[in-house]
Amino acid sequence: MASNVEAPERWYLALLGFAEHFRTSSPPKIRLCVHCLQAVFQFKPPQRIEARTHLQLGSVLYHHTKNSELARSHLEKAWFISQQVPQFEDVKFEAASILSELFCQQNLVDSAKPLLRKAIQISTKNTHMKQLHNQLHTLEKDLVSACDLLGVGAEYARVVGSEYTRALFLLSKGMLLLMERKLGEVHPLLTLCGTIVENWQGNPIQKESLRVFFLVLQVTHYLDAGQVKSVKPCLKQLQQCIQTISTLHDDEILPSNPADLFHWLPKEHMCVLVYLVTVMHSMQAGYLEKAQKYTDKALMQLEKLKMLDCSPILSTFQVILLEHIIMCRLVTGHKATALQEISQVCQLCQQSPRLFTNHAAQLHTLLGLYCISVNCMDNAEAQFTTALRLTTHQELWTYIVTNLASVYIREGNRHQELYSLLERINPDHNFPVSSHCLRAAAFYIRGLLSFFQGRYNEAKRFLRETLKMSNAEDLNRLTACSLVLLGHIFYVLGNHRESNNMVVPAMQLASKIPDMSVQLWSSALLKDLNKALGNTMDAHEAAQMHQNFSQQLLQDHIAACSLPEHNLISWTDGPPPVQIQAQNGPTTSLASLL
Repeated sequence: MASNVEAPERWYLALLGFAEHFRTSSPPKIRLCVHCLQAVFQFKPPQRIEARTHLQLGSVLYHHTKNSELARSHLEKAWFISQQVPQFEDVKFEAASILSELFCQQNLVDSAKPLLRKAIQISTKNTHMKQLHNQLHTLEKDLVSACDLLGVGAEYARVVGSEYTRALFLLSKGMLLLMERKLGEVHPLLTLCGTIVENWQGNPIQKESLRVFFLVLQVTHYLDAGQVKSVKPCLKQLQQCIQTISTLHDDEILPSNPADLFHWLPKEHMCVLVYLVTVMHSMQAGYLEKAQKYTDKALMQLEKLKMLDCSPILSTFQVILLEHIIMCRLVTGHKATALQEISQVCQLCQQSPRLFTNHAAQLHTLLGLYCISVNCMDNAEAQFTTALRLTTHQELWTYIVTNLASVYIREGNRHQELYSLLERINPDHNFPVSSHCLRAAAFYIRGLLSFFQGRYNEAKRFLRETLKMSNAEDLNRLTACSLVLLGHIFYVLGNHRESNNMVVPAMQLASKIPDMSVQLWSSALLKDLNKALGNTMDAHEAAQMHQNFSQQLLQDHIAACSLPEHNLISWTDGPPPVQIQAQNGPTTSLASLL
């Protein structure tokens, strides 16, 4: 390579080689990499080298440091110089693309849009134009146009003989179609993608990264549909695929076809993503100890990556992992830990306005769930109402409404609001989403209301429907809740044997999850059932279990309500509070726990 470069420019190759060596060292030596690239300017290089060096510096600073202002300065210089010379197409495209990402990270979307429009206007390469158009339409939430352009990009890649890039475009289109809930278009597209990925013969890491992308879309599609059992074969393939990638050498990929230069995610990011979807599956299925195990692994990996890589996607992964583990903590009776992790999500959102915009509804939903767990029903209602105002996502909206309905049922005097909500999530007809899990939960809420109203036959019908649906897809927590509520109904009706047949498996399943609230409920019923059946020893054992669960929940309740973070339950407007004032002690009722 050096022989083809004029002697005065060999110094550039030498400095570039040193910079790349330091960047790819283990661990990376980013400071030395930056010094080598900065040294290029001492030689007063020609414009093409000056522009390329500014781009390289901006990219390294953006991806590997927190110095976003310096990264922006270099990227803007690369962009300015590249506009002066028609031959600098690649620099123009890369500078505009990375700079728009940086603007979005800083929540400066209005600065990113004109930059992308200008880049599209002066771009001459079709592959670049399609990518820039897609970024612009996605920023403007015009997912329909983004999907159309991704389709055009896929067709262009096919024409130039790049099946790898064709697959990337089609998979990206599939991702947007899933976001738009156009499931009728998703199925044939994913089938086509699966065929292309399996038939493509190329760089092993590129092939496996395509398979990971494809399988992640399949897994998330199943999870969005609440089909926890059906997803298992795909999830297993995904886990095997990431193990294969981890054994492959990450050599520099230099494909012969210029159209194959696109890249999806680094393999380290893919590893975290696979952990994340495994946590999502474990949470839905009610395997909470498994969810905890994979969350710990993922967060440990993220901490290592964030020391060297400031990519915004890592913070997004971290927030989604925390959102899921917080729900696990609330179920397993660790409210104080959950509250501290909610505060951690708040801190992450304070650092990134864009992250807060994308996760504000989820954050208020988590606070609503916490409020239910400590019996602060007025605050729970306020949090859920805030979350509903902030979301347009149909599945999240349905989840929030289901939980808000449970709050109104507990309060017992909100009949008009309750019936209005229930009409909008009627599982018997016109259910708003296709999620199997959420529909099963809606049947449970109907059963819970009928139980409180003393309409026991109607309650049994709804709960049996929940059981049928939850058993079909291994929704263990819904199964446990339905069994214990059916057991309570049979106990009230005086059918002690049938009640026992429901409560015993409910307790076993709740212990396996473990779900502290269902265990508390089941142990109270078992105590009364065994007394009624004359089983004195079993009644005593159940009473002791109930006492133990009560004490654990009581201590955790006091610990959570004593934390300064407990005051987050009053936050319903604007960005997360920067400082949380301590309070004197717990102020909430413990009646619901005891």
